[in-house]
This record gives sequence, C-alpha cells and structure tokens, in this order.
Amino acid sequence: MSSAEHAEQRSRIRLALLSITAGVVVLGLKYLAFALSGSVALKSDAIESIVNVVAAVFALGAVIFAGRPADKEHPYGHGKIEHFSAAFEGGLISLAAAFILLEAARGLFYGVELKDLGKGLLVNLAAGGLNGLLGWLLLSQGRKKRSKALEADGHHILSDFWTTVGIAAGLLAVKLTGLRWLDPAMALVVGLLLARTGFRLVKESSQALLDMEDPDVLRKVLAAMNGVRSWDIIAVHEMRTFRSGRYTHVDVHIVVPEFYPVRQAHDLCEAFGESALEAATIEGEVHTHVDPCGRLYCSRCPAKSCAIRVAPQSSETAFTLEEATAAGPA
Repeated sequence: MSSAEHAEQRSRIRLALLSITAGVVVLGLKYLAFALSGSVALKSDAIESIVNVVAAVFALGAVIFAGRPADKEHPYGHGKIEHFSAAFEGGLISLAAAFILLEAARGLFYGVELKDLGKGLLVNLAAGGLNGLLGWLLLSQGRKKRSKALEADGHHILSDFWTTVGIAAGLLAVKLTGLRWLDPAMALVVGLLLARTGFRLVKESSQALLDMEDPDVLRKVLAAMNGVRSWDIIAVHEMRTFRSGRYTHVDVHIVVPEFYPVRQAHDLCEAFGESALEAATIEGEVHTHVDPCGRLYCSRCPAKSCAIRVAPQSSETAFTLEEATAAGPA
C-alpha cells in the first residue's frame, strides 16, 4: 500500500472513530430528552441512536478490515466487508423500527404521561443538530473516499437528523394543541420511515454482494474510455464491472489492429485501461483481453498504413454502452 493509500485509510478510520464518539454523545442527549419529557416519540429517537452507535462500531471494524491488501485467500481484496457492514446496519435499523412501532402501539392504546416537553425538545434538537453535521460529513467523505460503510453510516445518521426535525414539529403541535395522542402517532411515523431506510440499505448492499452491475459505473468508465482512446483502440466489448468496497474491477475485451505484435498490443491495452480509470477518477483495476480486429472493423478504423484492409474507413464511431457490454463478433 502506497503512502497516499495509507493516509486515505487513516482518514477513513478517523471518520469512523468520530462517528462512534459523536454517536455516544447524541445517544446520551436523546435519552436525557426522553427522561425529561416522558415522550414516546423522543424515546423512539433515542432507540434509533443505540443503532447508530452499534453500527458505527461495526463500520469501524469494516473500514479497518477493508483496508487490508489483497492476498492469496482474497485476491480481489477485502473491500466486500463494507457491503456486509451496510447490510448489517440495515438489519439493525429494521430491528429498531420494530421496537419503535411496538412502543408507538402501546402509547396509542394506553396513552402517555408527558412531563417537561419543552426542555426535552430543546435537548433533542441540540442532539439532532449534531447528528445533521455528522451525517453530512460521513456521507460526503464516504463518497469521496469510496467507503460504502461510511456512506451507509452517513445515510442513516442523516435520516436520523430528519427524523428528529419531524419529531420536533410533531411535539410542538402536541404542546400547542394538548393532543397527547400525537406523540405516539409521531413515533409510529418514525418507525415506518426507519423500516423503509433499513429495507433500502439491505437491498442495495445485497445487490453489491451479488455483484449486480451498476449502470452508472459502466457509463462513467465508458465515457472516460471515449475520452482517452487512441486511434488503434478500435472497439471494446464484453465489458463488465463489480465493486469490492472502494475498489472497482473492470473486465473488458479490447479490439486492436491484428498486425500488432503481442507486446505492443498488450502495452497499449494496459495503458488504455489505466488512463480510463484515472480519467474517471475511479480507484480500481482494469483486466483486459486483447482481440485482433479480424478485418471486421475496417469501416471505422483510421489506420492508413494497414496492408490487410478490406474496406475504406467510412465513419468515426464512439463506444456505446450497448456495444461495449455485448458479446463481440465471432
């Protein structure tokens, strides 16, 4: 691992540690808000913060493990653990949603006894503000550093922030109207929103673990290839990608002039793959398979010194997603 990669890994670990520390502080504030108010909605918000802390600890372990280099047992590296982390967090969120929905049902059925709602709201809003800053930081840095674990943590914490804002609005209505049933009703809404967030996280992580193709990554890589290609990169086909944590692996067949020596064709394709990833600002690797043109692409090939051409060049064709992902001609 290079010094730059070491620095990036240390930065990811610092962010994960910050998430744990801030999560513990927010959890303390939210339980204080519940203790002051007796609100079921604020209790549901505190239950979600327990999930935040547990998920942040798991995310730290995932970031550390994902940073280990590839080895004999894991030739594609250890990055997939970050998708496990995101799926685990989604499961925890779903479990928290179930507890919150149960508390809300009890509150609606038996009623609630509210205490100092004003102080509880102020403390909870302070905790929510801290969560908003933390969620924004984790989400932006997780995307920048291509860490799925940090990104998932940021998504969850930001959803927690908006939950806090919604609860504050609902409890303000309780304070103004005196309708106490609005408190467990708000908790019910929180539980349903959390269940949706948990389902989305589990679904996205499961797709990544199953190596489901990401069309956005394909389009980004292909656009970069069109930008850096030289005239003798005639066509690409059978392109596919998968992500392992922050690393993207690209497999692609590259068509070159069939009269090129093996060494020249190999070096050309290797350099092309590296340039494409650099242009796309993607961390990963390109596995290339060299295909001779077979005199099938003469209409788009500008080689002027080609002694085997069977037709003149008639067009200049950019790589398209349809052709790039299809099988090549026999």
